[in-house]
Amino acid sequence: MSKRQPSSEKTGFDGSGRGASVTPLAERMRPARLEDFVGQRHLLADDKLLSGLNRHGYLPSMLLWGPPGSGKTTLARILAGGSGADFVFFSAVLSGVKEIREIVERSRKLREESGRGSVLFVDEIHRFNKGQQDAFLPHVEAGLITLIGATTENPSFHVIAPLLSRCRVIVLNPLEPDDLRSILDRALADEERGLGELKLTISDEAATHLVNIADGDARSLLNSLEIAAALALDRAAPDNMDSPVSDHEVPQDAVPRDRLQIELDTVEEAIQRHSLRYDADGEEHYNLISALHKSLRDSDPDGALYWLGRMLAAGEEPLYIARRLIRFASEDIGNADPQALGLTIQARESYHLLGSPEGELALAQAVVYLATAPKSNAVYAAYNQVMATIKKTGSLPVPLPLRNAPTKLMRDLSYGKGYQYAHDDRLGLVDQQHLPEQLVGTRFYHPTNRGHEALVKERLEKWRKILAQRKSNPTSAGDKK
Repeated sequence: MSKRQPSSEKTGFDGSGRGASVTPLAERMRPARLEDFVGQRHLLADDKLLSGLNRHGYLPSMLLWGPPGSGKTTLARILAGGSGADFVFFSAVLSGVKEIREIVERSRKLREESGRGSVLFVDEIHRFNKGQQDAFLPHVEAGLITLIGATTENPSFHVIAPLLSRCRVIVLNPLEPDDLRSILDRALADEERGLGELKLTISDEAATHLVNIADGDARSLLNSLEIAAALALDRAAPDNMDSPVSDHEVPQDAVPRDRLQIELDTVEEAIQRHSLRYDADGEEHYNLISALHKSLRDSDPDGALYWLGRMLAAGEEPLYIARRLIRFASEDIGNADPQALGLTIQARESYHLLGSPEGELALAQAVVYLATAPKSNAVYAAYNQVMATIKKTGSLPVPLPLRNAPTKLMRDLSYGKGYQYAHDDRLGLVDQQHLPEQLVGTRFYHPTNRGHEALVKERLEKWRKILAQRKSNPTSAGDKK
């Protein structure tokens, strides 16, 4: 049953199924040529930007913006190699201004001695502060250094404007499931850099699970595959497998190495924990809450529940979501359904009382209610118009009838004079000026015909009609109590 063991330098395993201390599979499988790169077809097709740059050996400064495992570092290395420039890897986490100066000096000497340019690859450039970015800005501007920055965060929030204006922003997408499956199959088959010499196969169910859990991240996929392969080998090949023992000493359920297959349970054990791509302080946080808000506004309970689930599964603070639901109830529903505001407050209190996971159901209930409630932003629009008017007109005086008059001086100045007490009217209606003189006749609130607000609109129109009739024929009103 014993077979020649593959080289541990190639496979990452020492022959017993245990992992050896060697280069990780994800690093070994990193392609060195653009033709071998998988994914990002919107950038790498023959008629697309990066393919053209690589063919002509031209490399401008750029920022590669994309999620983890989408190929930012690999693309930077390939493009730098195609330009013939010296490639310098620089970590924004581990290095500072001192190292930048050393790189600049090295680049200057290389340019003088050989005429070669230098590509400075800055990993996690979003972690650079303003001073660090300022340090290499003049050298990028002068052309001494070609900068390639890699970031998972929106560059417009984390890169200073002068540097951003000198770089081409290249957006990478999460890898597609077909791309990840191709990478997985290549790693299992490659005998030089991958796991090919182990002769492992993988069930479709296990492969699909690996691809789904990787969530567009090739590095995560290969790391999980490497662990799963080690587990599969370990289960089939005990430490004494290669010793000259009789057949009956080998476990009866052991599988010959040339017939080993990675199954779903092995993959699940290797993954241990499924971590969704999310950053509570980064762009993905705002993308997901925006998707939730817009799904609610568009009255789509399925979309709204999905984005709620995505945020909760990724570790978002549930009370933050509850606060946003309360805001939505006022901004996008308002008086079309006055109960929405109360329900969202109750959902927040329910979560506060129960915690996770029980309290999350209250948030789900609120989300479905908000999505299926009639919508109106009339109050939101009215309030915005009021604030814009105040900003434009300043502190306009309160009409005298509406002013409080607790002192004789105030009464002598006509404070409160002519005020009409609405409860003295049979219908509770008075024709009284409530806006400053300069704004008389202005309408801020325009109720819609949706939900409860349709009743509000009908009521307001009825009242205005009554007041207009009184004004045209004051003697016939007869509405005093």
